Amino acid sequence: MKYRSLGPEFEVSALGLGCMPMAGVGANMYGAADEAESIATIHRALDLGVTLFDTAEIYGPRTNEEIVGRALRGARDRAVIATKFGFRYDEGGRMSGVDSTPDNVRRACEGSLRRLGVETIDLLYQHRVDPNVPIEDTVGAMGELVREGKVRHLGLSEAGADTIRRAAATHPIHALQSEYSLWERDVEAEILPLCRELGIGFVPYSPLGRGFLTGAITSRDDLPEGDYRRNDPRYSEENFAQNLRIVAAVKAVAERHGASPAQVALAWLLAQGDDVVPIPGSKRRVTLEDSMKAAELQLSATDLEELDRAAPRGGTAGPRYGERAMAMVRR
Repeated sequence: MKYRSLGPEFEVSALGLGCMPMAGVGANMYGAADEAESIATIHRALDLGVTLFDTAEIYGPRTNEEIVGRALRGARDRAVIATKFGFRYDEGGRMSGVDSTPDNVRRACEGSLRRLGVETIDLLYQHRVDPNVPIEDTVGAMGELVREGKVRHLGLSEAGADTIRRAAATHPIHALQSEYSLWERDVEAEILPLCRELGIGFVPYSPLGRGFLTGAITSRDDLPEGDYRRNDPRYSEENFAQNLRIVAAVKAVAERHGASPAQVALAWLLAQGDDVVPIPGSKRRVTLEDSMKAAELQLSATDLEELDRAAPRGGTAGPRYGERAMAMVRR
């Protein structure tokens, strides 16, 4: 495994592990997960040199943090734990809206510390920007947790340019997490350059296009019943075939290298800059092991040009989210 820095003096593995599939937002979000296999996957990630493990309060909700905490027990010195807050829940435990008030920042942090079984969270993200709370208030409350030793570094997720600037003026921000992949490149226009201007590391989530770029899904029928991707605009009947053309280009490069499509898609992201640290999600050792080989895959200039032509910014058919979720990004 190779290593990179998210902002100053914050080293992590070049590829992290997105733990959401182990207990996502809702049951069987990416198909059913087996807890024993999920824990074995985290242990295998440690063996492979992975240090960055990404979870969130809303995953499960809450149960994902518990799984990650159990898996990393006894290996705390080998793990960088990232988690996220930013939602409120009704009495039944269902998410009922965003909430980044200072009181909720503290409530969420205390709960995450307890579920993870740690004294300090290495990287605490605001999961989604709350338009009703000034970012200065939210980041100020997060900064208090840093001063108390409960959090090491701060991050944002899916924040807009103005919010990022204001947040960074309030407290050092080490990482921005946003969707970025060969089929979602909008961050290249403004967000990624701004992060580089401010010295903020970039953590792409869904780096494999929710599994599309792996080439394993050749029709909507490959998705199990109840899989939320059946409602993903880019997986829709009208967009699916067009988006397969991106996969075809990824597969062509993969064949030349004797690599998997997932490895090529991740290697493309790694080639976008040393400040980019993708977090492919996995709940099984076999997919983890495949993805992590991307850290050693060197794409040529010809490979990169070919992929850029096949998947230019704005070239993917369909929006990346439905209307409700799209309203929660780039605030």
